[in-house]
Amino acid sequence: MRPETEAELAEILKDTAAPLSIRGGNTRGMAPAGDVLETSGLAGVELYEPGALTLVVKAGTPVAEVEAMLAAEGQRLPYEPMDHRALLGTKGVPTMGGVVAANISGPRRVQAGACRDYLLGVRFVDGNGVALKNGGRVMKNVTGYDLVKLMAGSYGTLGVLTEVSFKVLPQPEAAACVLIEGLSDEVAVQAMSAALGSPFDVTGAAHAPVGVDGAPVTMIRVEGFEGSVAYRAEQLKGLLGGFGDLSVETAPQRLAAGWKWIRDVEAFAGQEGDVWRISVKPSDGPKVTAALDAKAVIYDWGGGLVWALMPAGRDIRPALSGIGGHATLVRASSETKARVAMLQPEPAPVAALSRGIRQKYDPRGILNAGLMG
Repeated sequence: MRPETEAELAEILKDTAAPLSIRGGNTRGMAPAGDVLETSGLAGVELYEPGALTLVVKAGTPVAEVEAMLAAEGQRLPYEPMDHRALLGTKGVPTMGGVVAANISGPRRVQAGACRDYLLGVRFVDGNGVALKNGGRVMKNVTGYDLVKLMAGSYGTLGVLTEVSFKVLPQPEAAACVLIEGLSDEVAVQAMSAALGSPFDVTGAAHAPVGVDGAPVTMIRVEGFEGSVAYRAEQLKGLLGGFGDLSVETAPQRLAAGWKWIRDVEAFAGQEGDVWRISVKPSDGPKVTAALDAKAVIYDWGGGLVWALMPAGRDIRPALSGIGGHATLVRASSETKARVAMLQPEPAPVAALSRGIRQKYDPRGILNAGLMG
């Protein structure tokens, strides 16, 4: 099923009793079993006002189309959404609705915030087939803002998004990346914490124990006006000089490629094994690695996000008992996914609240049934 209007979508949901597998561009391989409902037919830009930094698009609009349109006006999506295709080996097209549904946010989250922080409004059709809207199309209109945020990261279990409204930001004039070679995981987290705690407005802090050239590399990014970037990069060199030999990369193409490598976890693409995404407080990042017999890891968000490449078929959550946070199974075989929950099981009180909300918006349990437990 591929509706092309919100009214058509509403009719489908009213008349359907069987479980539905909701898909945008089908790039994440997350949708459960059921009749497939694709939102890619709900595509197009509804409103773009560069001067007001606001954007309204239909949910099935490709992310690449939006990014190209924003770039032509010197603007961008602030939250740097990840592209899962290389990691998962999928062939679809990432959509804006999919980004919102999974609250996809990349390395810049440490400074700019998450996808949900830039959502101004949504339109969606709930499991009853009722079209609803919350929030607005401009920044001054925040009616129903909490429900707008609730839809971000709901994975299509509360409703099928048809339209999303965003705040966008200007593209910075320049960028630079301070590189530190050869650090252990523990020392790298210390260096990233020092950088993020500095007044130099760091917009990315990542560490790869095995970088592109095979050696450990720690990456600290700053962005902004050219003079400010040069000053802050130099100050960071002074601040971090005690951690080891430093260099600064300023070539735009090399910077873009390096942070795309981190953002899209390209190091794990094509490698055998399951991929887990583990969110913890930054100081616990190395503890996660120590607790796992991982084939490889990458740290983002200053150590607060750990990507782990694991032997296939293993549930890593028992090994992480006692470390606060949550672990998401991003890539695995269908057999493993049938046995191991994709999302971190919720504590009983939170799970009860979640069930209550889903019962309100999807009483028949037809939207991505079972995905949220």
